[in-house]
Amino acid sequence: MIPDRHTSSCRPALLVGALLLAMATRPALAADYVQAPGSTLTFASQFEGEIFTGHFSRFTTTLSFDPQHLDQARLEVTIPLASATTANPERDSTLQGSDFFSSAVFPQARYSASKFRHLGDNRYAADGTLTLRNVSHPVTLTFSWTDGAAPVLAGKATVQRLDFGVGGGDWADLKMIPNAVAVSTRVNLQAAP
Repeated sequence: MIPDRHTSSCRPALLVGALLLAMATRPALAADYVQAPGSTLTFASQFEGEIFTGHFSRFTTTLSFDPQHLDQARLEVTIPLASATTANPERDSTLQGSDFFSSAVFPQARYSASKFRHLGDNRYAADGTLTLRNVSHPVTLTFSWTDGAAPVLAGKATVQRLDFGVGGGDWADLKMIPNAVAVSTRVNLQAAP
C-alpha cells in the first residue's frame, strides 16, 4: 500500500508539535550551582563583653535555586570545623576542644535547607537544619540573591550555641559568652558542571 502523500507529510509536524507540548508541560527545574572562589563564612560573638570574629577557611556549598520555583530550591553546606580561626591561637585551640566544637570527634557541621520563602525584592529565607556536634536544630538563613552569570548569595543567621552543646560547662555562663552567635556568609556561585 502506498502511503498517502498528504498524511505522511503531516507526521513530522505532528511529531514536533508533540515534543513542544511535552516540553511545555515538564516542570521547570531550578538552576544548579556550586561554590566559587572568594566565598566567605564568618561568625561573631563576645567574650566578657569584648566582641570577636572568626571565619571558616574551608566550606562547601551546593545550591539549586530559581526565584520563580522556590519549591524546588535546595541548599547544602558542609563546614570542616577544624578550619575555624579567630586569629587568636589560644581561643582557636579552645574552640577546637571538647567544650566547644570538639572537632576531633565531630569534624563537620552541615546545613541543609529545602524550604524557601520570598521576603520581597531580592530577599529570601531558607528554613533549614543545622547539624553540629551530632545535634540538629532548625536555623533560618535570610539572604539576598544577586542573579547573573556569576550569582551571589549573601546571607545571615543566628545560631543558639547552647542548643548544640557548644561552650558547655563553665562556658555556659551567658555573662561570659552570649548564647546567640551571628553567622554571615557571602557565597560566590558558578554553574554546576
